[in-house]
Amino acid sequence: MEDPMYSLQDVIRCDLCETPVPPEHCDICHIHLCETCVGKHLSDESKEHYIVPFKLRGIITKCTKHSTEVCTQLCTTCNIPVCPLCVASSEHAQHEKEDILRWFEYKRECMQEDLQDLEKSIYPRYQEAATNIPVQRADVKTHSQKLTTALDKQGEALHTEIDTFIQGMKSDIDDMDAHHIAAIDQQEVAINHTIAEITQAILDLKRLLDTSDVCLVSEYTSTTEEFRSFPAWFHVTLPSFTPQEIKREQIHQQIGSLSPLTLTFLLDEPRILTDIQTACRHLDRVSCLSDSELWTCSDFSDNIPRLYNLQGELLRSVQTKSRNLPWDIAVTRSGGLVYTDLGERSINLVSGTQILYSRLESGTQIQTLITLRWWEPQGLCSTSSGDLLVIMTSDDEKQTKVVRYSGSTEKQSIQWDDQGKPLYTPGGIKYLSENRNLDICVADNDAGAVVVVSAAGKLRFRYTGPPSTPWESFYPYGITTDSQANILMSDPVNHRIHIIDQDGLFLRFIHNCGLQNPRGLCVDSRDNLFVTEWDTGKVKKLQYYK
Repeated sequence: MEDPMYSLQDVIRCDLCETPVPPEHCDICHIHLCETCVGKHLSDESKEHYIVPFKLRGIITKCTKHSTEVCTQLCTTCNIPVCPLCVASSEHAQHEKEDILRWFEYKRECMQEDLQDLEKSIYPRYQEAATNIPVQRADVKTHSQKLTTALDKQGEALHTEIDTFIQGMKSDIDDMDAHHIAAIDQQEVAINHTIAEITQAILDLKRLLDTSDVCLVSEYTSTTEEFRSFPAWFHVTLPSFTPQEIKREQIHQQIGSLSPLTLTFLLDEPRILTDIQTACRHLDRVSCLSDSELWTCSDFSDNIPRLYNLQGELLRSVQTKSRNLPWDIAVTRSGGLVYTDLGERSINLVSGTQILYSRLESGTQIQTLITLRWWEPQGLCSTSSGDLLVIMTSDDEKQTKVVRYSGSTEKQSIQWDDQGKPLYTPGGIKYLSENRNLDICVADNDAGAVVVVSAAGKLRFRYTGPPSTPWESFYPYGITTDSQANILMSDPVNHRIHIIDQDGLFLRFIHNCGLQNPRGLCVDSRDNLFVTEWDTGKVKKLQYYK
C-alpha cells in the first residue's frame, strides 16, 4: 500500500503549520510535525511527548504495567517493550536493554540485508545450479556414447570372439552412469529443497519487513548463512577407455581398460590428519617436497627455511645466501628449493647434500638464478612446464607484474588488462599459484581479491569473497590449487580458507576445524592440504575431500 506521506492525492502535512511532508511524528499525541514545529510541540509540558521519525510512527506503545508510561526501550533479555519505570524496577535491572527505535531500525536493516543477499546472490546461484542439472545429465550421456563408440570400434576389430567381453564393459558403463545419475539426482533434490527453503525465507522476511510488531521483529534471527554452501557438492572424474594393440593370443588382456567413475565430494567438516610443530615462532610459507616432506619458512622470525617430515622431525635446514629473510619458497619439478630474496632482488636455487640446522656444509650450493633491477621479487611458484612464475613490485611501489622465467630467461610479463588498466594493486603482499588448467592465480591482499588470468595473461575473473554480511572483509594471503582445478586461499584475519572452482564459483569455507591465523598453503599429490599457522608455528595437514 502506498505511504500517504508521498501520495499525490493526499500529501501529509504538519499538523501545526501545514508544511508538507513532515519528517517527524509525536507517537503519544499522534500528530505529524515538521522540524520547525518539534520544539514548539515539546514546549507544551502539560503532557508527555515522544518524537519519532515519521516512518517509525506507531512503534511506541503504552506500557502494559504502567498505563501512564510509554515504552521507549526494549528489554532484549525478555524481548518486550519497557517503560522507564520498568527499566528502574528490579525485574529488569540485570537485563540487556536497547533503545526501541534504534533496535527496530537495526533489525530491519539486518532483514533488508538478508533479503538482498538471498534475492540477489544466494537464490540466483541455486537457480543456476538447478538449471544446469539437465545439462549435466546430457553430458553424462554424451560422454558415455563416446566411450561406447570407442568400444564398438575395438570390438569390430576383434570380431565376434570379444563380443561377450565388450558387452560386459558396456554393462560397467551403465552401472557407472546409474551411479553418476543417482548422485546428480541427489544433488537436484537437495538444491530444490534448499530453493524452497530460500523462497519461504524470502516470503517470511518480506512479511516481517511489512510489520510494525516490535516483538516479532526482535525475535528475527538470520538463517542466511545456512544457505551459503551448496549441499552434497561433488566433483566427477569421468571414466575413460584406453585401447590396446590387438594380440589374438592374449585377446582378453589386449582389449583395453575402462577407468572407474569417481565422484569426489568436499567434506562439510575437514579433518586434521597431522599437526607438526616447527621451530619457527611465526610460520608463514610451506611447500611440499613430497607427500611426506615439506619445506617451511618465516618472513619475520629468521632466515632459515626448514625441511620437516610428517612426524615433525627436522630433516634439513638452510640459511639464505645473503642472510636476508626469504619472502617466498617453492619446490621445483626436480626437487630443488627456490626462494626470493627481497633485499638482494634475487631468486635463488638451493641444491646439494643434507644441511642440518644453520651450518652450511661444503656439498651445498646456493645458486642465484635471477637478479632484478628496479624490481623486488615477492611470491613465486614452479609451473607444470618447469618454468618459474614470480610476482614483483617496482622499487617505487607504483607497479606490480607477474613474470614467467625459463631458467634465467624472461618469457612473459603480465601486468595490464585489455583496457590497459593494472591487473594488480601496486605494492602490498602478494602470492601466486598455477592452476591445473594453466591459469595464473594471484592472491592480492591489498585489493582484497584473487586475480585469475589465463596462461596467455588474459583476465578471467576476480574473486573478492562470497556474498557476506557487510562487516566481513576478505584478506587473501596464501594460495594453492588442487587436482580438481579448485583454488584455495587463506584468509588469516577471519581464520578460514576459501575454496572456489576454476571459474571463480564459491564452493565453501574451511573454517570449522580450529585453524588459527592460517597463512601458507600447499597441496600434496593426494589433495591433502597443508596449512601454516602464524601464531602457533604449526603446520596442519587437512583432509577436505572424501
